[in-house]
Amino acid sequence: MGDGADWIWNICEEQFPGAIQIVDLYHARQHLWDLGGKLHPNDEKAKRRWVMAHQHFLDDGKIEKLVAKLRSLSPDNPELAAAVRIEASYFERNAERMRYPKFRKQNLFVGSGVIEAGCPFEADRVIAEAVARGALAARAPGCAGAQMAVRPRALFQTVPAVETVFLNTL
Repeated sequence: MGDGADWIWNICEEQFPGAIQIVDLYHARQHLWDLGGKLHPNDEKAKRRWVMAHQHFLDDGKIEKLVAKLRSLSPDNPELAAAVRIEASYFERNAERMRYPKFRKQNLFVGSGVIEAGCPFEADRVIAEAVARGALAARAPGCAGAQMAVRPRALFQTVPAVETVFLNTL
């Protein structure tokens, strides 16, 4: 289960050759919502209609149809055209990892929430791996992204009472 980043699949191939690879459905849907927002930046209803008109292709595992729909778009704005190409390539590159009906028939999870909720220590390893590969640092200058993710986790791991106090204040 991953978000579609190449480094995740590389690790998967290294550590678990031949394993079933699935792009987290909610991450994939977020790509559609982000693109819908770029296509309709000032019209929330139009964005929602656009996403709903395309999301069923994703949910039904019909990625080639989704990619064809995306590639048929021809925005005049060069930045928007590039964003459409990037998203079409994302879906195309991960098509076999987005066969959600097939995965569900095999009783496999298609969303990572259940995994993330059950594996807090795995989250530590994923954060460490992302930091090592520069994935978090790339999102914010000076490793601020990594620090934002790691500091609360480190604090809760080293001082358990802090977690209890913090959670009781929410």
